[in-house]
Amino acid sequence: MSASPAILDSDFRYIDKKGTLLKSRTELSVAQMLTFLGVEYSYQHKVTLANGAVVTVDFRTSDGKLIEVIDSEQEIEKYKQVKQANPESNVMAIGSSKFAAKLKELDEVFFYDTKDAQSGSIFIEDPSFAFDYAHILPLVEKCSILHGHTSTVLVELVGDMKNNLLIDFGEAKRIIKETIGILDHKFFINRKYLKSEDESHFRITFEGPKGMFDMQVPKNTAYLLEGEATVENLSTEIIKSLVPKLPRNIEAVGVYIYEGYNKGAHLISKISKA
Repeated sequence: MSASPAILDSDFRYIDKKGTLLKSRTELSVAQMLTFLGVEYSYQHKVTLANGAVVTVDFRTSDGKLIEVIDSEQEIEKYKQVKQANPESNVMAIGSSKFAAKLKELDEVFFYDTKDAQSGSIFIEDPSFAFDYAHILPLVEKCSILHGHTSTVLVELVGDMKNNLLIDFGEAKRIIKETIGILDHKFFINRKYLKSEDESHFRITFEGPKGMFDMQVPKNTAYLLEGEATVENLSTEIIKSLVPKLPRNIEAVGVYIYEGYNKGAHLISKISKA
């Protein structure tokens, strides 16, 4: 019987909606809250102390407020120095309850208990997360003829964790690979261009910039979409197929699809499960 691989904090990658790599799940929670409130922020803001030393504060909001996430003894002292150097600024910190005794005299520190459920996210990418496909975009002149791509996929899962575990990586990889496999070597087209069908074929017709298209394609090689066959819509299709297969603690799914090597789309969707 083989043992399950250990899941360490270093296995998790916390990335905000700007694509910034954060250091911890607490920083991710702060970023998500600021985004929810519509507050612009910068990450890793430089602050000059009274002695001329320069330190980095985790977040600076657009109106000048500073937020530090305390997850080490050294950051306790840094926070006190930043607070002293900015007596007129709004400076606050968020830290684990284990630091409460050392920071209890500061009213601007908020504590959380790590014994309860935690929120976090993981990113999963693998060479096997790739699929080949053909499509037509009648509304885009350059892409209004039949052509193909090889796309790679990266999936982000967000949700509640217990004991630093969101989902077993092996299980997540199996689900993602199974979903992507359904799309591999398919012809994608907007359902509205379906003229007719029989038991085994779809007849696709449309008038595009390159002229009139009228083609018959086997049903088992075609994939009809609700909307144009853009990479954004393919991201949506992957999310729709992934969600029913995921455990209930997953609260949001993000999918990156790369159309070639230097462009693509990223969609993230919240999950509502009855």
